[in-house]
Amino acid sequence: MSGISLPRASRLKVYARHLAVPLAAAALLLTAAPSAQAEPPTPPSPSTALGYLGEITTAPEGSSDGYDRDLFPHWSTQSGACNTREVVLERDGDNVVQDASCAAVSGSWYSPYDGATWTAASDVDIDHMVPLAEAWRSGASGWSTGEREQFANDLDTAQLLAVTDNVNQSKSDQDPAEWMPPSTGYHCTYASMWVWVKHTWNLTADEAEKSALESVLSGC
Repeated sequence: MSGISLPRASRLKVYARHLAVPLAAAALLLTAAPSAQAEPPTPPSPSTALGYLGEITTAPEGSSDGYDRDLFPHWSTQSGACNTREVVLERDGDNVVQDASCAAVSGSWYSPYDGATWTAASDVDIDHMVPLAEAWRSGASGWSTGEREQFANDLDTAQLLAVTDNVNQSKSDQDPAEWMPPSTGYHCTYASMWVWVKHTWNLTADEAEKSALESVLSGC
């Protein structure tokens, strides 16, 4: 991935909540998380994002040949039993309670994509803002596996977001020229997040993608 300026390795913001208890009690022990961070890392303003958009290389979308999600290892262990998914669930949720294996067993999650609130972690996906397949076609095919793992578990930009599972599945690997969140009031934030991630990771954008992003950000 010559010439690509990567961000610092993701700061591993982990919430270790394990207490020493007898084995028989471990299954019953639940530890309440501290107040959750309401949002992922704050994206740039729309005007700043427009500036970043102009710095993103315009290039036709590359091929999906050779792509496999396993080439972007996730969810990586962050600390102890906690992996990236559980860290994001705790960060983006309210009153999240995790068990001794770091699994979220209760809480609520508001999905900004569609305005829905869920009380079961199984109803929530962790969306990759820039989908892994989209990243592959935008330059990540030339990265090392280690660099792709950093990208797939990036906690420093707005690359990871807890959202309604079927809405995330409807997004699939589409870019903003093809898909935007159902909640139109979130489009400015979504476009700013998308641009931030692509700019940070020096990924390319095709003309239709750039046009869609410019249209959204110019109207914010």
